[in-house]
Amino acid sequence: MTMPSKLYDVLIVGKGPAGISAALYALRANLSVAIVAKDSGALSRAHLISNYYGLEAPIPGADLEKRGETQAKALGAEFFDGEVLDLMFSDVFELKTKDAAFKAKTVIVAAGAVRSKAPVPGLDAYEGKGVSYCAVCDGFFYRKKPVAVLGNGAFALAEAKELLPLASSVTICTLGKDPLVEISSEFSVEKEALESVEGNGKVERLKFASGKTVAVDGIFVALGSASAADLARKAGAAVEKNKLVVDEKLMTTVPGLFAAGDCLGGILQVAVAVGEGARAALGSIEFIRK
Repeated sequence: MTMPSKLYDVLIVGKGPAGISAALYALRANLSVAIVAKDSGALSRAHLISNYYGLEAPIPGADLEKRGETQAKALGAEFFDGEVLDLMFSDVFELKTKDAAFKAKTVIVAAGAVRSKAPVPGLDAYEGKGVSYCAVCDGFFYRKKPVAVLGNGAFALAEAKELLPLASSVTICTLGKDPLVEISSEFSVEKEALESVEGNGKVERLKFASGKTVAVDGIFVALGSASAADLARKAGAAVEKNKLVVDEKLMTTVPGLFAAGDCLGGILQVAVAVGEGARAALGSIEFIRK
């Protein structure tokens, strides 16, 4: 794993309208900025944008996104490709992808909308009663107990590795899909489709499509990539109903950790995301200067 030697003033997760807008404000305040993103996000998939200020004619979302990225690079933003797997805070923020690690004084999470949950009966009913969305937060409660991780990608594997030193066993359930990463023999792997989560007041077992059951005390949901809520939990920030708790400056309950854009919910529009990116950047600038 490589780690840039510098300590960034602002580290931004996501390069959509909120992330780029935040970068522009932070860069113009003479702060060092790194942007880490797995992909382009929703804007690049928009056919035409016609309701954004200053556009004489509709423009493909991908073209608008490219303009913003070029603008940020011209001011000195550093871009890094990678799926964010972990975000922790000690003296500074530490963010990890599969291949790199970063340190920063402040972080702005602009990772887009919260990902959907798996449509598995029982997951919602047992949330907080054996179903968790954060291994760092809740792994301690499953010491020497069998647990499962739902997912088939790098995020799921990272969560499973977090649980391995604590749990008696860790089963990775890929929900009927092939794993996207290499999984070592330290973990059990169930590739069969998951039919339901069962128990009596708390999680007790997984039931698969064939009728097979696997006894577990805890289930950790890690589908797709880590969402903004997932990352905030890892850093110790408060999350309510899978949404980040932020103040008027868009700072979470962890000082120096901000959020902006679709991950906050509300009106999912470019104009709103750009404005929230600016607010989060101004909050970050003020936090650093104080």
